Amino acid sequence: MATLRHNNSNNNTNKLSWWQLALFGIGCTIGTGFFLGSSIAIQKSGYLVVVIFLLAALATLFVYEALAQMTAANPEKGSFRNYVREAYGRWAGFGVGWLYWSSEMLILGSSLTAIGIFTQFWFPNLPLWLLTAIYSFLALLVVILGSKGINKTENICAIVKMGAVFLFIAIAGIVFFKGSHGINTIQGSTTHWFSSGWTGAWKGLLYAFYAFSGIEVMGFMAIHLQNPKEASKAGRLMLLTITVLYVLSLSLALLFITKDQLTPDKSPLLLSLSIMGLPILVHLMNGVLIIAGFSILVASLYGVSTMLVALAEGGDAPSWLANRKGKKQLPLYALGVNTIGLCVSIVLALVMPSQIFEQITTAGGLVLLYTWLLIVASYLKQIRPNLSGQLKSWIAILLILAAVTGPLLEKTDRAGLWTSLLIVMVIILITLWMKHKSERREPS
Repeated sequence: MATLRHNNSNNNTNKLSWWQLALFGIGCTIGTGFFLGSSIAIQKSGYLVVVIFLLAALATLFVYEALAQMTAANPEKGSFRNYVREAYGRWAGFGVGWLYWSSEMLILGSSLTAIGIFTQFWFPNLPLWLLTAIYSFLALLVVILGSKGINKTENICAIVKMGAVFLFIAIAGIVFFKGSHGINTIQGSTTHWFSSGWTGAWKGLLYAFYAFSGIEVMGFMAIHLQNPKEASKAGRLMLLTITVLYVLSLSLALLFITKDQLTPDKSPLLLSLSIMGLPILVHLMNGVLIIAGFSILVASLYGVSTMLVALAEGGDAPSWLANRKGKKQLPLYALGVNTIGLCVSIVLALVMPSQIFEQITTAGGLVLLYTWLLIVASYLKQIRPNLSGQLKSWIAILLILAAVTGPLLEKTDRAGLWTSLLIVMVIILITLWMKHKSERREPS
């Protein structure tokens, strides 16, 4: 039986239908994590990338269902942050709030870098740090001038991104079944793609999970559903749609590319179209990737600023961060703090341009998965599900732990792992210090 209390106070403000939430989730999920991050997953796992994407999709579904059930029982504005707080106390909520903020700042840096890499396809002589600086400025400008239209823009971009992937699947399928490019390539590349084995699949699992990041944003939006109990249905439709798109497009891409052609700074979809000899579609797809990545950058920047405001309003961050300015009541102080994070990404792009995407993606993906583990742990304690729910939860936990430990197997990924653990340790120490400080202030 659920131990959460249903809150009816939001009923008058719920406006979204379940399919609108699903579309919003697609817009928040399909992005640079798939278009560029999948290249890392393919490099490490070869043809087994299809298997690990299916496993990541299954675990993601179970995590989202846990979040959706807690939302249906108690649709609160703070989403999983409040549920962790109710399950394990105020300071657990404090820790998970800052953990999620840290993961989103890393993911912002990853998205920013990916957009810069896509732009370098057209302007290879422009340095990555300059491109990240330009896109940072533009994203801040859009948030300040047009924050009300972000949700509508995200829905439009969701349709554009789905259309682009559908177009790739159709064209790749036609070209392959005609025979000329695909048959010749697949005969020469099959051995390379199977050489990674299950160890390679273990290494690549994290990056498959990264392509599904965004379900927690759906959790924030689920409170606006006309019927919060339909959140699970929205998540199932969203995950089924993107899983089909991911698996079909990557399976077809692998028929045209070889392992030595793919690097972390090349999109497998763009590379495949180039090998097919379709330059017009290559440029069209690259434009779609830039627009799609930028839309997610803007939405993420606005969302992470909103989270910072929520932390401040809940007493888990300095109160001045909650101040809003101007007629549009924008959280300018929160945006300012997040701008510092963007500046760090720009500096990293200047210092280590060749490794930055993989390292930031590794660290950001890991910190986000730590947050997912806390969501499932809260679900097990608060909802106390039946045997089926418990089985799903433990399957998700085991798959997430497998993804988290994968970077230990490869030296180049360990820096991202150590960075993620350092972030966790800093947050734990700050949480313990704040708890101690609060206890000293309380009267005995």
